[in-house]
Amino acid sequence: MAALTELLARRSSLDDEQVRHLQQLVGEWQLLADLSFADLLLWVEVDEGRLLCVAQCRPTTGPTAYLYDQVGDIADGAREATMRVSLGEGRICRETDPDWDGDLPIRRESIPIRYKDDVIAVLGRDSNLAGIRTPSQLELVYLQSASDLSVMVADGTFPGSDSDVEEGGGPRVGDGLLRVERDGTILYASPNGLSAFRRLGVTGPVVGEPVATLTSTVADDPFDASDLAQAVQDAIDGGSPLSIEVEGGGATVLFRALPLRPRGDTLGALVLMQDVTELRRRDRALMSKDATIREIHHRVKNNLQTVAALLRLQARRVTVPEARTALEESMRRVSSIALVHETLSVSMDEEVDFDEIVDRLLGMLVDLTGSGDRLTIRREGSFGDLPAETATALVLVLTELVQNAIEHAFQDRAGGEVVVEAGRVPARLTVRVLDDGRGLPPGFSIERSDRLGLQIVRTLVGAELSGTIEIRPRAAGSAGTEAVIVVPLARQSG
Repeated sequence: MAALTELLARRSSLDDEQVRHLQQLVGEWQLLADLSFADLLLWVEVDEGRLLCVAQCRPTTGPTAYLYDQVGDIADGAREATMRVSLGEGRICRETDPDWDGDLPIRRESIPIRYKDDVIAVLGRDSNLAGIRTPSQLELVYLQSASDLSVMVADGTFPGSDSDVEEGGGPRVGDGLLRVERDGTILYASPNGLSAFRRLGVTGPVVGEPVATLTSTVADDPFDASDLAQAVQDAIDGGSPLSIEVEGGGATVLFRALPLRPRGDTLGALVLMQDVTELRRRDRALMSKDATIREIHHRVKNNLQTVAALLRLQARRVTVPEARTALEESMRRVSSIALVHETLSVSMDEEVDFDEIVDRLLGMLVDLTGSGDRLTIRREGSFGDLPAETATALVLVLTELVQNAIEHAFQDRAGGEVVVEAGRVPARLTVRVLDDGRGLPPGFSIERSDRLGLQIVRTLVGAELSGTIEIRPRAAGSAGTEAVIVVPLARQSG
């Protein structure tokens, strides 16, 4: 619906509230198209007073009236005349004779779309009359319900002001439909609606029974039945209640109630039903899988933290400085990987907020190196969310680079600053690790360096991240060193 909003903002004089009302109508209009067995066209007055078709909805219950989309067409002739009547007089207007589109006879109807006191657009309801036959009871109920809702569109009461249905969301007409009278009893139930009740465990008659009575006898949770009864009553009273799920007999059925109040007369409600048993089973399976994955990440994090603690204890017992340094570096590497798994253990997916990880990593390195009293270490820019495999490799790279800056850039210096700077575009992440220390030694090259940390960095950037790294002096006028890492994101996101 973003495209519709932009089109209306560019071509029409409608204000934000009026545009929002049209968005709500488009979110609901598949229901009206299916009940009408007709295409719906949204017509808005644009430049020089012309009527432009800005959106179209085809029915899923019958044949479309148009082989090609009508969006972008300008109304003219008898079609425009009918819509001008609806715009000017605020009433539903139907062409007296069918129009012909090639070999198809089309009956066109114009419904004024009212918002508050103004008619802001026209809803065209165009029916394909080819192969018309005597309607069944289902079709008669559908058409009567469509007529009631059309009058509510002209009244400005459909959709309701608190409707928040996304286009194409929720149960559809073909999933199951009930027409409920003012006292809450079921006047009509479609075949799929009856099947949904049978899945819940209802064995007796459905028509003539209150919805609440039927569901209260089979619902696993009595509160679900009472919530549904309240939702139906709210709809009868003119509200737009939330959808309610009822579980029973091993099945789950989603109910959605809508008011039927054409011209302010309370006729009852429409109740849409959808058997969502399989969807909920899959949801539960996915939730179970997610919980299992998070538990695995939690245990991996705990194990890594245990290994880091053992390395720390071992380092304290070693008297050889080189061995102690190696153990402490390994401890920091293991701890940095544990940060990624700790974040994944509370995440619902396999991506992590890498900004949070970097901030925690920098704090951890400050504590472990004891540099907080003389160095400022901070992050600039945003990494955004990164896949787990990218995050694991990148956190190790940053650990090595920041630790290297802390240990080597500020020897014989009272203080300084290390900055981790991130810049992200859709297909690429650029990371710079900057310090204002003493700079690189003469003849330095990362390719020829024999330091284990830099060898790890070079391998991870090239093999794991498919990126590039360059370590160089900072730009003229700035003291210190910068490491620049460029990581392509298209491969990981694909």
